[in-house]
Amino acid sequence: MQQQHHPLLSAALGTQREIISYHFGPQSDRQVYIQASLHGDELPGMVVAWYLKQHLARLEAAGKLNARFTLVPLANPIALSQHWQGSHLGRFHSESGQDFNRQFPALGAALAARLTHKLTLDEQQNRRLIRAAIDEHFSNIHPASELDSQRFILLRMAAQADLMLDLHCDWEAVPHLYTMPHAWPEIEPLARLLGSEVQLLAQISGGEPFDEACCEPWITLAERFGDNYPMPRGLLPATLELRGVRDVSAEQAERDAEAIIAALTHGSYIQGDVGALPALKNPASSLAGCEYLFAPHSGVILHRRQPGEWIKAGETVAEILDPLSDRLTPIVAQHGGLLYARHWMRFATRGMLVSRLAGEDAGRRGQLLVP
Repeated sequence: MQQQHHPLLSAALGTQREIISYHFGPQSDRQVYIQASLHGDELPGMVVAWYLKQHLARLEAAGKLNARFTLVPLANPIALSQHWQGSHLGRFHSESGQDFNRQFPALGAALAARLTHKLTLDEQQNRRLIRAAIDEHFSNIHPASELDSQRFILLRMAAQADLMLDLHCDWEAVPHLYTMPHAWPEIEPLARLLGSEVQLLAQISGGEPFDEACCEPWITLAERFGDNYPMPRGLLPATLELRGVRDVSAEQAERDAEAIIAALTHGSYIQGDVGALPALKNPASSLAGCEYLFAPHSGVILHRRQPGEWIKAGETVAEILDPLSDRLTPIVAQHGGLLYARHWMRFATRGMLVSRLAGEDAGRRGQLLVP
């Protein structure tokens, strides 16, 4: 195991943060990148990453790694420092208000300019050239802020991988994941082994999240040069939502880590045999088909249905109680689907997102992710 330190641009005098990455396995054309807690207050993945570090160290010592692994257990040191009167505020950057998992830069156009007249008729050589171009790109740009430097460090490592796993969690939720349509066939075994109940697919979900930013250069370069050169398949991304923010336990994290290791073994990134896979709990569905339910007015949220339940159109999912006016307003599903996530807070302001259903009929457009 090798440990690397990546200092962030200092935001203020007397301060300095860093990202620490761990690297396992032989130098290889196959690369896997795994990170946790890009939203700094989402802790289940951080614990899973610690267990993964132990697994990967043992597998490396046994000579069973078929790929080069990069693991970043704490992907957001900025967010880890954001506390206000006992509350951890890890989703949004306190200075700019930006979501830590949005606004990652697109690299494709810049890489295409670097690679013009350099690509070859050898697919593997083109993969190496693309990775070198990613490194060169980030060596020649200068972040304007601490937040930008964090984004650049993470993207520089992750965008070079064949497989990228980003470990998150939701407010209160069943295990679920996000990926892109082209990646789903190879991500499906991971969904089976994790017991993921919802698999949400989108080519573009809006907001430039990390997983899509990692994949974007490979897609852009294939579109630009694919007619003339053999282009590598490119990166397979998956964002894993490991239940809710309070679902932090050693036992669950160890099971999740073992499931991820089994999926990596099934994909031949690790030597071994995992045997027959469990059944997929539910088929993949479009992220655009999800239904988001919002509070019609302020009040106490009274949930009537639990995460993991199937909701039919016309059924009440929750109610909003205003004890001053005696209003008890039902929040009713218009399309229905599996209730996969809901807010952990129990007091709603008007328009607050309360629950999310995974269905097929909502037909949303534009920004598909949680705002």
